[in-house]
Amino acid sequence: MPLARDVSITWLGGTTVLVRSPTGRSLLLDPAAEHPAPEAVDALLVCHAGALEETVRLARARSLPVVAVAPIARWLEKQGVASVLSMNVGGSCDVLGVRVTMIHAEHATAAPDSLPTTTCGWLVTFGNGFRIYHSGPTGLFGDMALVGEVYRPDLVLLAVGEADLMSPLEAAHAVRLLRAKRVVPMAARAALGRALRAHLDELGLEKVSVVDLAPGQALS
Repeated sequence: MPLARDVSITWLGGTTVLVRSPTGRSLLLDPAAEHPAPEAVDALLVCHAGALEETVRLARARSLPVVAVAPIARWLEKQGVASVLSMNVGGSCDVLGVRVTMIHAEHATAAPDSLPTTTCGWLVTFGNGFRIYHSGPTGLFGDMALVGEVYRPDLVLLAVGEADLMSPLEAAHAVRLLRAKRVVPMAARAALGRALRAHLDELGLEKVSVVDLAPGQALS
């Protein structure tokens, strides 16, 4: 099912996603070296401190602005990243005509230089009103219900895994809390997406559309 709102997303693998706005601006969420960035990237949105080397490399090589939580933003500036927007959880700012809001997440990750292990997701609101919630790497948490109530995302990009992320069962309950109608599972194996579908059906959420993408595949 197409998005049909002049918005596109490309899942690159893991929780790395490229979103393209109706004005042609592309934001790369959760950059990671194992999921190479395409050439058309205009800004970087950091979810956690676990892959900052790739963020630094891309920002320096392409002169890209970076949006990150305050301690990470300060660290990036010390690494010579010229354009850094510092935020905190719950805050919002405009990035190249796109409104981004930093959303709480629950996930522990290794961090360089004793940086806090704060992890976040993102709510991306385009000028035409279309809203995408990118969970970032996270576990299930009850305040996902508030994310659904307050922001009412049109599309949810949900991390689904096994030992290190939400299982399909937990992800199905995240969908319920978020009141999601369309979900892209960011899952390493297709079987995880199929299991998510089965758990949604068990919860009576048969009408939720699960859009399975392969790494590198776009939805527009």
